[in-house]
Amino acid sequence: MANLNVNIDHVATVRQARLTVEPDPVWAAVECELAGAKGITMHLREDRRHIQERDVELVRKVSKIMLNLEMGMTEEMVNYALKLVPDMVTLVPEKRAELTTEGGLDCIKLEKTLKTVVAKMHKKGIEVSAFIIADPNQIAACAQAGCDAIELHTGPYANARTKKEIITRLDELETGLECGLNAGMVVHAGHGLTYRNVEPVADMTGFCDFNIGHGIISRSIFTGLRSATKEMIELIRR
Repeated sequence: MANLNVNIDHVATVRQARLTVEPDPVWAAVECELAGAKGITMHLREDRRHIQERDVELVRKVSKIMLNLEMGMTEEMVNYALKLVPDMVTLVPEKRAELTTEGGLDCIKLEKTLKTVVAKMHKKGIEVSAFIIADPNQIAACAQAGCDAIELHTGPYANARTKKEIITRLDELETGLECGLNAGMVVHAGHGLTYRNVEPVADMTGFCDFNIGHGIISRSIFTGLRSATKEMIELIRR
């Protein structure tokens, strides 16, 4: 049965819009935990546009569920993760100008660096996932580098508008899922998933976790975060 990790970055986005103290992402993490989420995902970006070190460190201390730290493969972030020791890091591409993560990590081009980062994380007992497109060659590169898991980029599916394109994107995800499992890795999925489009992906047998943020935080404005989290968990599990 697949589980839900809630990405709470956008709680911090609201706070940083006014550079004040609320809403507090730490409170959000507690609400998600009480709702039954398996884990909390946080992306500490190089420009600190939303999540801050303080947020990550407090969630690490108070939360009893998994902490998945999304991060770029910069020397600064690698050293920070080695000091923090989250349960998992998910390596993502990162551009200053992007609104959200665009595309997947090019693990073929960056395989040497990826191997080095994976080895460092494993010495600290940190599991490593890479956020990639559902490409068999990228998946093979992740396995070769020693990644424990991959997170398949569901954005192309979430942004598809025609029935034909939706079917094509779902087929790509299913193929990627099979490739990842056959390579011996755990397979996650995330990006752009909402209450309206998550079920066809959740229907695929083999996904371990779904990392979902914007859709849940958006719904929580109207229903509350605990309720919004529970609703997404029910959609995934049924």
